[in-house]
Amino acid sequence: MAKQKKSPSQVSTLPPLAPDQAAALQDLMAQLATALEAGRDQATLQEMAAGRTGDQAWDLHLLKALGNLAHPGVPALLATLFGASTDKPRRKALKKALHLLKTRGVPVAEDLLPREEAASLKTPGRTLAYVSPVLGNGERYVVLEGPREVLGGNFMVVRVSDQEGLQECHILNLKSKQRQEFWDHFREQGLEEWAAPPAAYAVRLLEEADILQPQAPGGSRYRSLKSRIWREWGRPEAAPDREALLPPLSPPELSHLLQQAGDLARHPLFQSWLPGLDELSPWLNKIREIQESPLVLSDQQRQSRVDDVVLEAVGALYPPESRGLWRGRLLEMAYFLELRGQEAEARLAQAAAQDLAAAPRGPLAGENPFLQGLVWESLRLAWEFLEKTQKEASSSPLLAPPTESLLIRR
Repeated sequence: MAKQKKSPSQVSTLPPLAPDQAAALQDLMAQLATALEAGRDQATLQEMAAGRTGDQAWDLHLLKALGNLAHPGVPALLATLFGASTDKPRRKALKKALHLLKTRGVPVAEDLLPREEAASLKTPGRTLAYVSPVLGNGERYVVLEGPREVLGGNFMVVRVSDQEGLQECHILNLKSKQRQEFWDHFREQGLEEWAAPPAAYAVRLLEEADILQPQAPGGSRYRSLKSRIWREWGRPEAAPDREALLPPLSPPELSHLLQQAGDLARHPLFQSWLPGLDELSPWLNKIREIQESPLVLSDQQRQSRVDDVVLEAVGALYPPESRGLWRGRLLEMAYFLELRGQEAEARLAQAAAQDLAAAPRGPLAGENPFLQGLVWESLRLAWEFLEKTQKEASSSPLLAPPTESLLIRR
């Protein structure tokens, strides 16, 4: 039987949710469908659905899913959850969901929404913003989606760097099927998770990168559209300061969170932050010397020497003059994690960033736990990789570099 092709209206134009969020949405929709069939009241339905709303990406996927749930109780639920939304993306998605329900024979009352809100749903086009996580070299992608008459296409894709400015800026004109292919391309490159921040925040990222390096390759394209972007997506100064985007941490909270901040080194979103094998070689050699030392060392003495090597590596790989960059990257990642609903990880990144803003530590105070975590995790992976390589080719020196490092910092 030939596979039926999806119509353009059936092809998703939203970036995919993280697997855990997609599973949570599927569970929620199953619970709502059961509750609707059981005739549960609107207050109960609202309580079930409203607990996860607030994140724009989640809300847009929820609106789309509710629009596909053809039940007479859905329009009222949509109006309760999103009827008062003032941002364009949610209003546009609400209008689309109600229209889809109408086409499926679900009655939608004409006075379901307040008159002023119903009128506002008639705005043409839409303006959305997406950001990727920050990579270990300070790069990330900013994607604006909007009307063709504004951008000259419906997508602007910008690669920004916190050191080199706007590295790339492309305008794409994508049809429905191509949009899914567009997000699939990023997923294949390892960028599976995206966040939908307030539009002005994305504009500020673009503006700061342009100011940083006005001669960067993507700067001229961005500046040619700047006035239109500011008009449609908002001005950069409308975005709050980074610290204001995150909740304040009390001293006891900061101390507690810092103890766990090293765990972020094992988080998938921070894998590109790990130092590369070539950067680690001097300290791998020192650790090998400790392990092979002819001196009789207790486990505690050996561990103490290894700890000293790690602290030395942290100081060399992350010198004081670079700490400002790492602090900024951590703050951006804290907000990204917040947008993704990963609040526990967001607080760890925030605490690590706040610690980097403090005065330099003395030798007895130790190093930043997050930076230590990066070095420890990198050394562990490198050691395991080199041991495996040595077993496979025992004639090769222990530290002979492989043809392609698995620990390149992107």
